Parts: sequence; structure tokens; C-alpha cells
Amino acid sequence: MGSSELPREWPATDAADELTLLTEFLTFLRITAVNKLAGLDRELAAAAPFPASPVFSMLGVIRHLTSVERYWLAIVGGGLDVPNRWESPDRDIDFRLSEQDTPASVVAEYRQQWELSQRALQGKAAGDPSAADADKTVRWLLTHVVQETARHVGHLDVLREFADGTTGE
Repeated sequence: MGSSELPREWPATDAADELTLLTEFLTFLRITAVNKLAGLDRELAAAAPFPASPVFSMLGVIRHLTSVERYWLAIVGGGLDVPNRWESPDRDIDFRLSEQDTPASVVAEYRQQWELSQRALQGKAAGDPSAADADKTVRWLLTHVVQETARHVGHLDVLREFADGTTGE
């Protein structure tokens, strides 16, 4: 069976600044995403229930969220030279699983990316230009990643319900 749920807190309603608020919402959504895998074995977490999307699984969504953060926050935001799955010509690379991709391994990679994302943006202000694309501010990058993560949490809701009937946050 998979892991247990991580503790999750709503973002503070009195955040001191917008980066704190955006980061707290991102943290909330990250934890919500990984908690969708809690208690699932690899077979259920890797299941792709939609015939039109044969590689769209819960593990694939978490791998995709890892790539989203790696690209937008570490590479574009922080200018870090780190591996980027999106350099592959395979548009579904995030969703293609190997036998080594388990709930524990995929969540561990995602959580490592959280730390890398935090280090990449350390000391930056909301209005600062990103390191690799001066047209995009840190504010824009974080807002984009919050939006992308929230959208995929919705996908995880549906995939989890298909997997074992579990609903809810």
C-alpha cells in the first residue's frame, strides 16, 4: 500500500506579503496533490482509466507537476542548470511510467523539487524578473505554477475517484 496523508493547513488569511501568500497556496496545493495518492498501491496509482488518454495516471500527474516546478521555478525563475524532462520530443514524457515509478518514489521526487524550487527563488521579490525570461516576473511564475497545480489537483480528484471511489479534498 502507499503512504499516509501529509498534514495540511490552509494558507494564512493575513499573509504579510504576496509571495508568502502565493507560496502558502502552492504548499497547500502540493500537499493536496500528494495526499491524493495516500494509501494507493502502484497498480491503482498508475492506472490510466480514460481510453482517449492511455498514459494519464495519478503517478503521471505528479511527475508532470514535478516537471512544471522544475521548468518554471528552478530553470526559468532561478536560472538553475538542472535536468529538464521537457527537452524530450515526447510530449507525454511526464506521463510515461517505468516499473521504478511508485507512489513513494514519485512523491519523493516531487518533494525534492519543492526544496529546489524554494532555493531557486530564495531572496527574490515578487516584481523581480525571472532569471531566464526577463518578461516574466517571479509573481507571474508563482501564480502560473499555483494555477497549474490547482488544475491538476482537480484531475487527481477524478482519477482518485476512478481508482477506488475516494472523494473529497
